[in-house]
Amino acid sequence: MNIWDSLIITPFINTLLFIYNLIGQNFGVAIILFTLLIRLITHPLMVKQIKGAQAMQDLQKNEKWLKVQEKYKGDKEKLAQEQMALYKELGINPFSSCLPTLIQLPIIFGLYQAVIYAMATTPIDLLNLIRHIYPALLKVETLIPLNNRFLWMDLSQPERLNIPGLEFGIPVMVIIVVLTTYIQGKLTQPANPNPKDQTAAMGSMMNLYMPLFMGYLAYTLASGLALYFVASNLVGIAQYAMLGKVNWANVFPFLKKKDVKAGKGKK
Repeated sequence: MNIWDSLIITPFINTLLFIYNLIGQNFGVAIILFTLLIRLITHPLMVKQIKGAQAMQDLQKNEKWLKVQEKYKGDKEKLAQEQMALYKELGINPFSSCLPTLIQLPIIFGLYQAVIYAMATTPIDLLNLIRHIYPALLKVETLIPLNNRFLWMDLSQPERLNIPGLEFGIPVMVIIVVLTTYIQGKLTQPANPNPKDQTAAMGSMMNLYMPLFMGYLAYTLASGLALYFVASNLVGIAQYAMLGKVNWANVFPFLKKKDVKAGKGKK
């Protein structure tokens, strides 16, 4: 068994199956609870992401940074060098806001493999599954075969909703994955007074490409993974909301206009 199996796949399989057995053998609910568990474990990373994003936002109002921008506005290379030097001086990590996304990638691939292993349908698949089970924690004979049905989905297969009269299935979960990923990205993107800033541009690109990437994975891979994406996005939005860090104005632009009017009224 390699390191990837030992540190990611095997713990994921056993955690999923333990939850599955604990709640009455519903694999869809097990995935949702597993997602909640992952979100709780990675919550400190989210807090770090928020602090990093806030530091980047505060930088846009920093007098030293404003002077640097003005001084080197015609020299992009020198501006970038001065920007990195200022990051170091202020203790800012420009990549801290991307950390949770990077951490999530091995979780995504690990969960996909764990779902495929758990949905053992052939004798060879069953042998592979048994090889990953902790005997002291689970008894395979009480779990197999798994109930892989959740709502209209077969969690081991790409999701399609078949409607009578249509010759093709509608990828409902793909649409929900794309929408919730986009909304989460917009809600959690801090307001930036300078939309041309490099950090703001990077955030905008992430908000555009990440939903498409997640949607592609949801379209081509097992629907258990799509269920994880949706649950993770919704829990993530709830976490940001509880921390008071959801930026509704990014999704509803008319809120920005209200804030401007309120500011004028106060003056």
